[in-house]
Amino acid sequence: MSQKTVLVILGTGFEEVEALAPVDMLRRAEVSCQMASVETDRWVTGRNGIRVEADVLFEAISNRTFDALIIPGGPGTAQLRKNHAVLEMIQAHRKQDKVVGAICAAPVVLLDAGVLPGPRHTGHMTILGELPGIEEEQRVVVDGKVITSRGAGTAIDFGLALVAALVGEDAAEQVAKSIHYPLNGSLS
Repeated sequence: MSQKTVLVILGTGFEEVEALAPVDMLRRAEVSCQMASVETDRWVTGRNGIRVEADVLFEAISNRTFDALIIPGGPGTAQLRKNHAVLEMIQAHRKQDKVVGAICAAPVVLLDAGVLPGPRHTGHMTILGELPGIEEEQRVVVDGKVITSRGAGTAIDFGLALVAALVGEDAAEQVAKSIHYPLNGSLS
């Protein structure tokens, strides 16, 4: 079996925890996870001023597909919503039945790409008026291959849900246990 591949799309103003916690969980599960910058260089500044060096420029890989595509939230989602190449990549992944994940405000990027509404989903309270049907009580919603989450406080849950979707529940439980994180209350 070949190694699973994931792409996390970063633009200026991304929410750092929502991007890096899932990357960390996925890499702990030995999933090949790259961060791509939609900026003109690989350095991207998050909403809290933390600069992160992405692995690759988005334009260099925008024609590829991965096993999963992840969009973190934060004010940077406004820029991603206007990026036709990002929207096209999301659409291509859905057409090929790949995993698409979005957290916090990023489900509105999925809305603009035509993925939502439709599958069950959640998101940050600030997008309630724009995106109908948000499940407000759920930290993470998995509906087929669409995975959404509430915000920074749910980033580890989101990352573990991605691990489970890509390499299985056992792998997610092992990662959770290794960081002393209770997964669905089943780990102590």
